[in-house]
Amino acid sequence: MDHVSHNWTQSFILAGFTTTGTLQPLAFLGTLCIYLLSLAGNILIIVLVQLDSGLFTPMYFFISVLSFVEVWYVSTTVPTLLHTLLHGCSPISSAVCFIQLYVFHSLGMTECYLLGVMALDRYLAICFPLHYHALMSRQVQLRLAGATWVAGFSAALVPATLTATLPFCLKEVAHYFCDLAPLMRLACVDTSWHTRAHGAVIGVATGCNFVLILGLYGGILNAVLKLPSAASRAKAFSTCSSHMTVVALFYASAFTVYVGSPGSRSEGTDKLIALVYALVTPFLNPIIYSLRNKEVKEALRRKIGLDLGRD
Repeated sequence: MDHVSHNWTQSFILAGFTTTGTLQPLAFLGTLCIYLLSLAGNILIIVLVQLDSGLFTPMYFFISVLSFVEVWYVSTTVPTLLHTLLHGCSPISSAVCFIQLYVFHSLGMTECYLLGVMALDRYLAICFPLHYHALMSRQVQLRLAGATWVAGFSAALVPATLTATLPFCLKEVAHYFCDLAPLMRLACVDTSWHTRAHGAVIGVATGCNFVLILGLYGGILNAVLKLPSAASRAKAFSTCSSHMTVVALFYASAFTVYVGSPGSRSEGTDKLIALVYALVTPFLNPIIYSLRNKEVKEALRRKIGLDLGRD
């Protein structure tokens, strides 16, 4: 690693992944394809929910908000990943590095809270169907969505600020974007207190939200099992299965990276796990949530048929 003789470095170097020969262009093209498909899938969901009246429901509103978060979430880190795959080690200014760190964690925390709101929406829809539309009015939807953004960008201030104020003696970040653990490894001082503070903030925020989701799904399970017919139970479970899949992917990777001890993992492990929640999950979410969904397929057919009819 490169050493510097002062405590405030003006730039860092993103090491990225080590790829050579024919593997380098393949890795670049593969990542680029996944990135473009992620953008296309999430933007398609946003457009469909806005244009098709059949999707004017709270569930699809929150799915469209999630897709909007994912567009920015994946765009925060993948461009630097593509640059390192194409050019190898890439310099990044300290200001851009810390902005990337803050925005990435803000969007991640926003998604965390949004998953909780989506679980609440399913709980109200299944457990209180007669009062659902009154409880989840358009105004309530907008307030809940706005609250997730405010909470996410507020919670990320603590770990981002603590990391940005560290004195750094090294420059090479063993990652393809600026993240907490790789940056703390470059500090001139002992960062054990910072690690505990990061774990406490992120762990409490994500942990409490995860417990809330489990509690809501416990209530959903109890209500579904009381439904009289197997068809009703299957329909109720089908509306929740996609959300539970995304929750499992998101929290498994997040807890592994941010709640555990950074020193207990090798440097390369963080990069591989980051690919799951920073690249693969935004790519899978449109497929898991909506593109395999009957209502979304019908909305897409209606829009395509309408456009062809106009032509």
